[in-house]
Amino acid sequence: MYDIIGDIHGFAEPLKQLLARLGYSEIDGVWQHPERKALFLGDYIDRGPQQVEVVSIVRAMEQAGHALAIMGNHEFNAVAWATPDPHQPGEFLRPHNAKNRHQHREFLEQVGEGSELHDDIVAWFKTLPVYLDLPELRAVHACWHPKYIEELKPWLGRDNSLKEEAWCPASRKDHRVYSAVETLLKGLEIPLPEGNGFHDKDGHPRKDIRTRWWLQHTHTYRDLAMVPADVIERIPHEPVPSGILPGYDNEKPVFVGHYWLTGGPAPLADNIACLDYSVVSANKGKLAAYRWEGEPLSKKGYIWVERSPQI
Repeated sequence: MYDIIGDIHGFAEPLKQLLARLGYSEIDGVWQHPERKALFLGDYIDRGPQQVEVVSIVRAMEQAGHALAIMGNHEFNAVAWATPDPHQPGEFLRPHNAKNRHQHREFLEQVGEGSELHDDIVAWFKTLPVYLDLPELRAVHACWHPKYIEELKPWLGRDNSLKEEAWCPASRKDHRVYSAVETLLKGLEIPLPEGNGFHDKDGHPRKDIRTRWWLQHTHTYRDLAMVPADVIERIPHEPVPSGILPGYDNEKPVFVGHYWLTGGPAPLADNIACLDYSVVSANKGKLAAYRWEGEPLSKKGYIWVERSPQI
């Protein structure tokens, strides 16, 4: 059975504490459990103080067969940052502008931008599956969207990692591969009705909203919107067009990260669970796991450690 672990973002101490709480031990440099396997949901880097150590722990477990690991949007961005743009000499698939460098600066400083270690870690990131559809459960970093999963399949290898030729179109906003990867790794976004908009937490103007894609039936834009509390009143309370949500077939549980949730961990829906409980936050941020035994999802399956404010 699996222990599914949410976004770590470079916080190695909480990761080691959580693994120990789950019954894993470090043997010959690899954390392992005699009967269970970990499943990491992506976002291993950016923000935290121990990013190289986190990658080392997760990678060692994955390569030794004690864990599965999928790609998060931060790993995707790291690859795109380090990959030259074949159509624009001197440029990269992720532009090296001030905004993108600020988001990625901690990782670049800790790994040493352009170093052999940097190249080695980026090469490993490229091997990570975009999603997993296992016999028992499913895992994707942000959104299980059947339409985009089908569209992406020709661009994936047998292990569900992006083929080499997929990286360029996946970084082009006008390509359908970009839309698929963007949705699976960053969540479903929909445009607001004409004339509506707001500014995000970084002050950037927005005319679309990230949605609670796991909700069923018809909802209003405000019902679906994942926006700061201080802007929710600016989101129109009118119904979204029918068919805009992907729905979920409930065939098996699906686990996601990405959403910086707070409070007491609990499933999002009967068969959908998020494991990102904001370990980055110094105010009761949690690194959360779900100990899955094959039973229906419930609050009881969650296990977590709180990050010490000193880390």
